[in-house]
Order: sequence, then structure tokens, then C-alpha cells
Amino acid sequence: MTKFTPYGATAGRVLLALIFVAAGYSKIGGYDGTVAFMAKFGVPGILLPLVIITELGGGLALIVGWQTRIAAFLLAGFTLISAIIFHTDFTNYVQYLFFMKNLAIAGGLLALVAHGPGPLALDTRAR
Repeated sequence: MTKFTPYGATAGRVLLALIFVAAGYSKIGGYDGTVAFMAKFGVPGILLPLVIITELGGGLALIVGWQTRIAAFLLAGFTLISAIIFHTDFTNYVQYLFFMKNLAIAGGLLALVAHGPGPLALDTRAR
């Protein structure tokens, strides 16, 4: 471990988390539009509160490093499912890029599952 490891691990966790916190928060403000978007793909709008809780709760858990491996694992699964449901129109280059972005995020989350939150996390302080 180098002297930069704690900061790199923390920055990586926070950067991965920000997309989920921002997305969850935006879904609150754009609730009806998000329900309509989900319905276009056959996803019932009744699942939106669970999506918001997953994104906000999981993202905030990653930021503070609480239950990090569990949160990262659940967010990785959520991200892969989202990619499969919403971003498989590979004739649309933007959707292809969104699909690949989701794969990259899931990969980062799985690295977090494998390596843990790093030393600057509530999980580490609890031990």
C-alpha cells in the first residue's frame, strides 16, 4: 500500500457513487417522466421507488463506505439489468455507448466488491 492508496480508493468509491446519487435524485424531480420512460420498455412504474432507493441508498453507502461490498454488488447487478433493459439498441450508437458505460461501471463496482472500500471508510473503521 502506498501513501496514496487511501485517497485513491476513496476517490474511486465516490466517483462511482456520484452517478447513482445524481440519477436517483433526478428521478424524484422527474418522477412522471421516468415512469413514462420505464413503461416504454415494459417496466412497471410501481418499481420506481425501489429504483430511487437503490440508486440513492447504494450511492450514499458507497460514498461513506458503509456495507460497501454489499452495496457495490447490488448496484453492479442493477447496472447490468438496466443496460440489458434500456440500452440494447446497438443500431443507435449512443445506446451502444450507454450499454458499454454500464458495463464499465459494473466492472468498477465488482472491483470494489473484490477489494473492499479502502482504509477511509465506515466499514474499515467498524473493524
